[in-house]
Amino acid sequence: MNKSSINNYFHSLFSIEEEVVEKITETFNHFDLKANTILLDKDTISTKTYFLEKGYVRSYILNEDNEEITTNIYAAPCFVNDFLSFFRQQPTKEVYQTVTDCSFWATGLENVQHNFHNIPEFREFSRLLFVVNYYQIHDRLIEMASQKAATRYFNLMKKDPDIFQHIPFKVIDSYLGIKDSSLSRIRSDINKK
Repeated sequence: MNKSSINNYFHSLFSIEEEVVEKITETFNHFDLKANTILLDKDTISTKTYFLEKGYVRSYILNEDNEEITTNIYAAPCFVNDFLSFFRQQPTKEVYQTVTDCSFWATGLENVQHNFHNIPEFREFSRLLFVVNYYQIHDRLIEMASQKAATRYFNLMKKDPDIFQHIPFKVIDSYLGIKDSSLSRIRSDINKK
């Protein structure tokens, strides 16, 4: 299989030699999953890290009322994982599920650890990946606390308009912390403009 998408992702974060990227990704294996398939289930330990080459994945929890609350939506290309579970080998608190048909590349913890200890560029990539993920989580936390539902909806439309073509509205509603009635009103206001 052609690893150009995962290799390009490494190059997108920082300048790195092609042969180094090929060495890092040589242990990654390709697989596909159909829509609505569990990639990583709650209370399991993540033994692999996943690069999402094509498609959309969501992570979610069940609240006290047994309702699904979407905690994140992953759009290719990106890494998808419960990194705390993966690196600390502890059970996950979320479910990771494909929303569309997806293509992945995966490798195990031992390969990641080997690359981390033996390839300086991989350490730099890992550091940048964690910074990017931290920024996204922090930014989302601030948005959820400081913005109205309509603002969060408009921001998502600007940032990733394709998401509305691939993700069911109930998942988007949950991700944005918007009740169905509020989202209907927001959509109605958009259509009037």
